[in-house]
Amino acid sequence: MIYLIISIFCSVTVAVLLKLARRYKINVLQAITWNYLFAIALSFFFFKPGITELTTAKISPVYLGLGVLLPLVFWFLGASVRNIGIARTDIAQRLSLFISILAAYFLFGDQFNTLKILGLGFGFTAIIFTLYRKSNTPASGGNWIYPLLVFFGFGFIDILFKQVAQIKDLPYTSSLILTFAISFILSLLAIIYLAVIKKQKLELINFACGAVLGLFNFGNILFYLKAHRAMAENPSTVFAAMNIGVIILGSLVGILLFKEKLNKLNYVGLVLALIAIIFITLSQFHAI
Repeated sequence: MIYLIISIFCSVTVAVLLKLARRYKINVLQAITWNYLFAIALSFFFFKPGITELTTAKISPVYLGLGVLLPLVFWFLGASVRNIGIARTDIAQRLSLFISILAAYFLFGDQFNTLKILGLGFGFTAIIFTLYRKSNTPASGGNWIYPLLVFFGFGFIDILFKQVAQIKDLPYTSSLILTFAISFILSLLAIIYLAVIKKQKLELINFACGAVLGLFNFGNILFYLKAHRAMAENPSTVFAAMNIGVIILGSLVGILLFKEKLNKLNYVGLVLALIAIIFITLSQFHAI
């Protein structure tokens, strides 16, 4: 579980950095692009993969799919926040857990015991309660395409990370580099287009922010993959604990750092999330 705890911490830190980026008018697309460059550099520094190993590696469709989805879902996330708000976007992102859990059962042969089913039940309820917000401005029409893309995007990213963790032909550290490289190339093409065609300025501050973002994004993905490898027989545990853990820590950070207001249902959701994590953790050690 230690890998999951570190991954959750890094994931919430990335969200905090993106929120602060909007506040200080950082160009998020540029920061995200440089984040992948720094993630590649960190991978080379810490893991020292063989160049021949990387240049001769077969580019699996899993790497390609993940490399394309990572930057795309970041863009969908931004569009969803702009069109229907942060609260509804958060709901779409966290409810993508449904896709991950279905994949764990039907694709990866995960076994669900009583404790895990109870934990997942509490977890899904916690997600709905924790992310509930009152709103007087319902979204309309085509705006719902963005949260739908976020919902499916994050669900498929989780599935692809699980598949990357299962690949034996190449160390997962090298798999990370290939994935980051594909994401970087696509994002770089996007900012070049915006710089040349739309005359959008490339600024050094976005490069610096990308370095910090890359450090925590690298940690998030690395330890998420480590968790999948350590609990290879229980992917649903990783999927659920990651999502629920992010909700708990993210809510605490929102309350303490950004002075966000929670309603009574949100607090009930946090308690249910804690109960869910207890059940899911216990399910690792009991077969009932």
